[in-house]
Amino acid sequence: MSGPVLRPLSLGEMLDVSFGLYRSLFVALLVVTIVTRAVPLVLSVYIESAGGAFANLPLYFASAILSAVLSAIAAGASTFIVSENYMGRRIAAGEAFRRATPFVGRLIALAIMTTLLCGLGFILLFFPALIIGTALSLGIPALVLENKAVASDAMGRSWSLTRGFRWKLFVALAVVLFLLALPFLSLGVYAAGSLPAGGQPAALELTGFLGFTIIAALLQTLIYPLLYCLLTVAYYDLRVRKEAFDLEVLAAGLATT
Repeated sequence: MSGPVLRPLSLGEMLDVSFGLYRSLFVALLVVTIVTRAVPLVLSVYIESAGGAFANLPLYFASAILSAVLSAIAAGASTFIVSENYMGRRIAAGEAFRRATPFVGRLIALAIMTTLLCGLGFILLFFPALIIGTALSLGIPALVLENKAVASDAMGRSWSLTRGFRWKLFVALAVVLFLLALPFLSLGVYAAGSLPAGGQPAALELTGFLGFTIIAALLQTLIYPLLYCLLTVAYYDLRVRKEAFDLEVLAAGLATT
């Protein structure tokens, strides 16, 4: 993309811009994905093949901690890459990692707090969880792009920004989340069609299922950066709608020239 699309976007335009960013930034986002998700993915596959989490509790907890830290770095670095490109600039993956590292603790706290609130929503009813999840979905871009001091500030910022536009954001998120779920939905179809209904599956069938699981995990990992593209585009779209961010950028550009 040659420059920012700083105007109110329709749902279709928001998705189109997000997919465009994903395509143009695929290599940089892929580097972030490989660096941050390769080891957790290998550990996850190994744990499953070695009897599951209960059979490998120490390794499972170590893997979970490592995954949380690397996922936080991936979220921050991907958001910086997408944001800089959206605003007409480019940064390398190494610079994005450098910028993201100071946010690791806050991003982990944000993920934990958001998960707990969404979990509470699911306990109450399914619909409140969807509202909470959508309302807090812009916490990551709010945290790293505005350098919020604590995770709760980013959550409050996301809640305020999304007010009045949550239905639109929910539909956009549903499209991307469906694409993320698609590899494992396909895995479920494969399992239903290939594994026997009763008795023990043959070793060959288990090997095929494990191989398909690895492929599904890899595909989901490759699709995941699209979520950060959408969240960043939605963040700027709502800032344009509610805060005249486009005029702010224009004024800054005129002042520079």
